[in-house]
Amino acid sequence: QKVNNPIQKGMLFLKQNISSKAEAFELLARQAKSLDLVNDEKLFMKALYEREEEAPTSIGFKIAIPHGKCDAVTKPGLAAMVIKDGVDFDSLDDEPVNLLFLIAAPNTEDNIHLDVLSKLSMLLMDENFVEKLKNASSVDEFLEIVDAADEEKPDLNDQLAAQTETEGSVCRIIAVTSCPTGIAHTYMAAEGLEKAAKSHNCSIKVETRGSGGAKNVLTDEEIANADCVIVAADAKVPMDRFDGKKLIEVPVSDYVSCIFYSYRYIDIS
Repeated sequence: QKVNNPIQKGMLFLKQNISSKAEAFELLARQAKSLDLVNDEKLFMKALYEREEEAPTSIGFKIAIPHGKCDAVTKPGLAAMVIKDGVDFDSLDDEPVNLLFLIAAPNTEDNIHLDVLSKLSMLLMDENFVEKLKNASSVDEFLEIVDAADEEKPDLNDQLAAQTETEGSVCRIIAVTSCPTGIAHTYMAAEGLEKAAKSHNCSIKVETRGSGGAKNVLTDEEIANADCVIVAADAKVPMDRFDGKKLIEVPVSDYVSCIFYSYRYIDIS
């Protein structure tokens, strides 16, 4: 699935003079209502704020991916906004957010929007991609940047499933990433851990546990052969299978921390 398929041009806002998270939410909710993506903007706003209360949807590096799933949403939608001076988003790194993607999800069992989010989350780990988005001069250019990056990058679950042990790897790592809503942090942590391991010549396999279920599930053999287990999760993860293994646990909501810990382990081992 293309990342940009759910994005309507009317839901893209570039170089916005926004002064707060509330103002950004109000603008996007109002526009979603005008485009018939939601039938009740107040109810949708309520869903957005409830999600923010669970955990900040800022993901670091001046990026946030707020999302609301509720009965007010009539069909999945993805909005984007580039904010000139940035706004406070209770970010874990205390940086103002100037690139925002907002997800509107119907309150159904169909979680097709998660496929889009998993790919988008992975793309946002690329600094060059993010800078291109922030500097896009038009909506069409913004969409073209997303589409070009989408074509070049494989699906995350396919990428993780294709992982094999690196020749001469200094250690074998297995990991699990999971967040309460199964949206961005699950996939960004997986991508970040993979990059960290690769840069240190370590093999890694990452199991993701999102709203769409567990993907790339670790086998008993892989667990037995692992030198280290990293669990980056804010949701319940089956842990008994890792008894006796060297284990690092970090909150997935601070995916920067899980990358840091993967480096830390490699450096001291």
